[in-house]
Amino acid sequence: MEDHAGAFPLRVVAQDVVLALFVTVMGVQGTVAFVANHAAARPLTDFGNLGYVLLVVSGLVVAVRRRWPVPVAGVAALASLVYYGLSFPDGWGWLGLFVALYSLAAYGDGRRSLVIAAAGITALAAGWLLAAADIQPRAAIGWVFFRIGASVMCVALGESVRSRRVIAAEAVARAELAERTREEQARARADAERLRIAREVHDTVAHAIAIINVQSGVTAHVLDKRPERARDALRVIEQTSSRALQEMRAILGVLRDDDDDRRPYPGLEALDELTAKARDAGLDVTVEATSPAPPLPSAVGSAAYRIVQESITNVIRHVGPTRVTVALNPGTDVLEIRVTDQGHRGDPADDPARPRASARHPVGNQADGLAAPGRGILGMRERCELLGGELDAKPTLDGGFEVTAWLPLAPAGSSL
Repeated sequence: MEDHAGAFPLRVVAQDVVLALFVTVMGVQGTVAFVANHAAARPLTDFGNLGYVLLVVSGLVVAVRRRWPVPVAGVAALASLVYYGLSFPDGWGWLGLFVALYSLAAYGDGRRSLVIAAAGITALAAGWLLAAADIQPRAAIGWVFFRIGASVMCVALGESVRSRRVIAAEAVARAELAERTREEQARARADAERLRIAREVHDTVAHAIAIINVQSGVTAHVLDKRPERARDALRVIEQTSSRALQEMRAILGVLRDDDDDRRPYPGLEALDELTAKARDAGLDVTVEATSPAPPLPSAVGSAAYRIVQESITNVIRHVGPTRVTVALNPGTDVLEIRVTDQGHRGDPADDPARPRASARHPVGNQADGLAAPGRGILGMRERCELLGGELDAKPTLDGGFEVTAWLPLAPAGSSL
C-alpha cells in the first residue's frame, strides 16, 4: 500500500481537519435529532455514552484519510459495526464511514484498495443485516440496504477519481517525455549538423591548404630562375583559394537565414576540375571508369567527391609528386571508388621545381607502423558509414597507398 505520510501540504491537511469536524458535527447532531423523533431508539448515553464516542471517532478519523486511507476505513467500519450491532439509532452515523470508503478508493493503490473495500463492505453488510434481523418496523430495514448501496457508490466514486488522477498524471508524464525526446532529437540533429559542417570544412580547407602549400613551395624554388613557372604557381594558388572560399560560403550558408549565397555541394561532375588542380600540384592523376557513371543521388555523389578529394589531399601532403589512379566502378547497387598512389618516386630534391614532401603517410610511417590514422581517413570512413557503405585504407605491396570505398546507390542516410 502506498505510504501517504508527509505527502500533503498544510493547506490540504487543514481542509481534511475542517471536513472531519463537519462530519462529526453532522453525525452527532443528525443522530440526536433522529432520537428526538424516535423515542423507542436506544439512547446514545447507554454504555457510558458509547454511542457518542463511536460517532465522534468515526467522524474525527476522517482528518487523516489521505495519509492512511486503509486504517481510516478500518476504524470507521469497526465503529459502524459496533454502533449498529448495539442497536444505536440510525441517524447520520454512517456519514464518516462513507467518506472513509471514498478515501480508501481515491487515495489507495488501485486493485488492492478495491479488494480491501469489497471485503470491508461485505463484512459490513453481513453485520448490518444480522443486527437488523429483528428490527421493527420491518420497513426500517431499508436503511440497511441504503447503507450497503451508498458504500458501494462511495467506493466507485473514489475509484473513478483515482483513475482520472492517474490518467492525468500519465498524460503529463508522456508530455514531459515527448518534450525531452524532442529536445534530445533536436540536440542530435544539431550535433549531426555540426559534425557535417566540421567534416566539410576539414575537407575543403585541408585540400586547399595542401595545394597552396605545394604551389608556394614551387614558387619559392623557381621565383628567380623560372619566373613564368612561379607565375603559374601563383595563379593556381589564387584559383584554389578562391574555390575554397566559395565552398566555405556554401558550407556555412546553412548557418544563415537566407539562401542567397548557397551553392550545391560538388559531386563527381567536379572531378575533372579536382584532378586538374592535383596535376598542377605535381601529381600524375589518371581517372579510370569501367562504364559511364549512372546519375547518382546527391548524397552519394558528394560523398564520392569528398573521398577522392581527401585521398588526393593526403597524397599531396604526405607523399608529394607521384602517380595516382582514381578508379570509379559503378555497379547495379554499389559505387566502388579506388584511389591508389605509387608512393615516392625518388628523392624530390632531384627536381628543384618541386618542394620536399613529408615522408609520412596518412596512416603513419610505414617503417614503424605505430602512428594512428589521421582525421582525414576517419572522416572518409564516417561518410561511408552514414550512407551504409564501407571504406578500406591500407598500404600497397609496392610502397604506395590505396583507399577503397563502397557507397550504396540507395544510401541509408543522406547526412554528409
